Amino acid sequence: MVDGEPWRTVPDEVVVRCGLAAGQALERPLLRRLRRELRHAEALAVAGRTLRRRDLSTRRLAERLESAGVAPAAERSALQALTHARLLDDTRLAAARALALAERGWGDAAIAARLEAEGIGEADGRQALAGLPAEVARAKKLSRGLGRAKTWTLLARRGFDDETIEAVAGSLDADPGGGLG
Repeated sequence: MVDGEPWRTVPDEVVVRCGLAAGQALERPLLRRLRRELRHAEALAVAGRTLRRRDLSTRRLAERLESAGVAPAAERSALQALTHARLLDDTRLAAARALALAERGWGDAAIAARLEAEGIGEADGRQALAGLPAEVARAKKLSRGLGRAKTWTLLARRGFDDETIEAVAGSLDADPGGGLG
């Protein structure tokens, strides 16, 4: 209550972090701290709702918080808190996404592009790709039973490296049928 009138309902964690107590005078420094803590709690609430639906990279979550109107300082503190709690982990996210894409038949180039599009840093992307089964083995499994031209087409469309495709399907130059035509 402020001046005997209901003012605002404050989350419990904000009350504790600010050290609020019944009857305490709300002087300007305490009000500033209270507002800062409320912004932090609001940022965590937005981030929690977002992460409840699906994991996001730090960059993508920061973009979502910004688009939700979260103040930059509250955004930074929320991202820091979530990272510290290991709820936001780009390395773990990159490994999980890369494995899921590899299991669905995508090549390393396509996986790397997808990870980059999802806001995963280059170092985390490289580390995730290094943890995958060999691209050649994945390509062989995907192209089992296909002819040379179809194998080339499928693997190229799925983001497999030319050397991997050639190792699996052989050179198109050796095809007496005249290549992809």
